Amino acid sequence: MNIIGSVSHVKLSVTAQNTYRWDQNLGKRSTFHNDSGSNHILGSGVFMGCLMKATISLHTAMKPRYGAKSLQVLCKDFPRPELENTINYLEAAQLSSSFKTGPRPNIPLKIVIAGAGLGGLSTAKYLADAGHKPILLEARDVLGGKVAAWKDSDGDWYETGLHIFFGAYPNIQNLFGELGINDRLQWKEHSMIFAMPNNPGEFSRFDFPEVLPAPLNGIFAILRNNEMLTWPEKVRFAIGLLPAILGGQAYVEAQDGLTVTEWMKKQGVPDRAKDEVFIAMSKALNFINPDELSMQCILIALNRFLQEKHGSKMAFLDGNPPERLCRPIVEHVLSLGGEVLLNSRIQKIELDPDGTVKHLLLTSGEIISGDVYVIATPVDILKLLLPNEWKGISYFKKLEKLVGVPVINVHIWFDRKLNTYDNLFLNILSPLLSVYADMSVTCKEYYDPNHSMLELVFAPAEEWISRTDQEIIDATMTELSKLFPDEIAADQSKAKILKYHVVKTPRSVYKNIPGCEPCRPLQRSPVEGFYLAGDYTKQKYLASMEGAVLSGKLCAQAIVQDYDLLVSRAQRSQTAKMSVA
Repeated sequence: MNIIGSVSHVKLSVTAQNTYRWDQNLGKRSTFHNDSGSNHILGSGVFMGCLMKATISLHTAMKPRYGAKSLQVLCKDFPRPELENTINYLEAAQLSSSFKTGPRPNIPLKIVIAGAGLGGLSTAKYLADAGHKPILLEARDVLGGKVAAWKDSDGDWYETGLHIFFGAYPNIQNLFGELGINDRLQWKEHSMIFAMPNNPGEFSRFDFPEVLPAPLNGIFAILRNNEMLTWPEKVRFAIGLLPAILGGQAYVEAQDGLTVTEWMKKQGVPDRAKDEVFIAMSKALNFINPDELSMQCILIALNRFLQEKHGSKMAFLDGNPPERLCRPIVEHVLSLGGEVLLNSRIQKIELDPDGTVKHLLLTSGEIISGDVYVIATPVDILKLLLPNEWKGISYFKKLEKLVGVPVINVHIWFDRKLNTYDNLFLNILSPLLSVYADMSVTCKEYYDPNHSMLELVFAPAEEWISRTDQEIIDATMTELSKLFPDEIAADQSKAKILKYHVVKTPRSVYKNIPGCEPCRPLQRSPVEGFYLAGDYTKQKYLASMEGAVLSGKLCAQAIVQDYDLLVSRAQRSQTAKMSVA
């Protein structure tokens, strides 16, 4: 009874009290045998990535009797996919290696980096690998930027966002390997699961078979699903996507001028594809609807997912990001002589008479000086810090079009275990909820055998960012009652809330609307000795964790390439200071 890969449409209605526990060594086969001397069958099987064990009564009508064993769901991680032989992974590995194998600097540069999100952490890590001394400044008391998280008084963590690590993230995957923490990624079954818009409580799956290479595994997953698109709609969808598949990166970049909706109309893609696929993808990728999102964003994701066998395979981090991901990067930087300073908020970028950076002034009054300066904050913070003398420069003026999009991350702890799956859900049923997961099942550190903790991305959030937490929770519960009609009611007459946390980010990743691509800056600025890092800067991936890490590597690469120029600048600056003294 191995149903992995054969279920495309299910409705969970189990009413028994469930018990969940982790088991790394479970097989994938279902087995049933008769318990000698009793009227029961003992069985086990893998279902949606979890092993289910149950004692099934052979009495008439199979009704549960008092004292019978409860259903047990043992959550199992899947093996790490083979990523090392993909072209993108090898290119990322080569870039990583270049920092360690390149010539050692005679005079290491002192490089001040503002922002300890993944962009800043990545910049610091690779500059330290290259033999330089990064000084990483973080305004808050927590690492991670958009992957920051906090622990509440009960010891439970709540995060800035719901973070998924895809197989198509080669620089992220290399980073985990370089730090020796590959085992901290919990890989899930290779499926994409959608909440059905017209059937509350039901889900539709795209299952990617392991035996097929890309793009055949993705095509097979789409063709096999019969709930979301009819065959004529699938044909029209495929024909519409052909130019993107055949045209490659050049075609993808040329679509930046169109919204998803405009592109679909131009290509003759059926409206149902937007309603059942692209709305979920748009909200998951950029927290906005397809009427606003640039089609380039969708095509970049589709290209990565279709070109690599494991590109769309997903993993969850096994715990909170600041400790499980960011801390190993910091420890690596410190071990190579770098520094990391928390609670170090920049008040002003002070300039020398020639328009280059003199030093950074912190809100504490402290002055931080270096040979090179990198701003790795979100673009909205960068724009607030820009000196007036730079605002007329075309490179910086283009940044005005890049504006962070608001997003809300919701965490709800329930008084019982909900019947969820060990994977990510894309929600096309709700206009308010984008993606969600039961973190008490998907994440080891958050594991709870008795209570579910749903983490949900509330988006689009522009109209909700100023609302109270209670209003947001009330709206979330109304939407959850549609997703879990048998278990959740908006008035909490079914599952009850034990506690919740609402994390609002008024300006998250930049809003990827048409026409933004030409405004994304290169990491090397026209101001000598000043660089940028962050997912909004120019790199071939989306505004994502992968984009942030790659931006840091490209920033570090630019600084290493400019080494001779930067050393000369540092020496001139030192001579000028001595002459003044």
